[in-house]
Amino acid sequence: MNPDRMSPGPAGPDRTTADGVSSAPALATRAWTEMQAFVTGADRRRALRAELDLGPKRAGVLIKLTEGPMTLREIAETADVDPPAATIAVNQFQRRGLVRRDPHPDDNRRKLVHLADAGLQAAETARRILTAPPPVLAVLDADDLAALTRIFTRLNSTPQPAPTGPEGS
Repeated sequence: MNPDRMSPGPAGPDRTTADGVSSAPALATRAWTEMQAFVTGADRRRALRAELDLGPKRAGVLIKLTEGPMTLREIAETADVDPPAATIAVNQFQRRGLVRRDPHPDDNRRKLVHLADAGLQAAETARRILTAPPPVLAVLDADDLAALTRIFTRLNSTPQPAPTGPEGS
């Protein structure tokens, strides 16, 4: 954590930021706002579109296919789409030479989708785009990066409450 962002004082819910924010809810709101601005600014979707003409879900399917061939149903589940949408995506992949379809060895009614060489290259490019840290993280030293990692690990391992209201019904 950057000590310049916090004023001296006891740790806990009454800490005050340099700009006068002092309550835990206000600090949480400020942290969330800053985190959203950072993540939005480092959005990888533009890079995926520019380099591969793919969105994140389709890039994720190509990356998953590096583990081995999949059926259309498995692709639909991986991409969290319905089977017709998976079929459309695979058709587009096939037209671009990224995948090929072969008969399933146990069921001739089904097909297995395999990555073609171009698909493997695209998957590797997508993985690089999605996992490379933004260059701005270089301003943080090892202690700050370790703290950031610890904080996000804790947040990601904390169960989220179920949504409430009309959206969660």
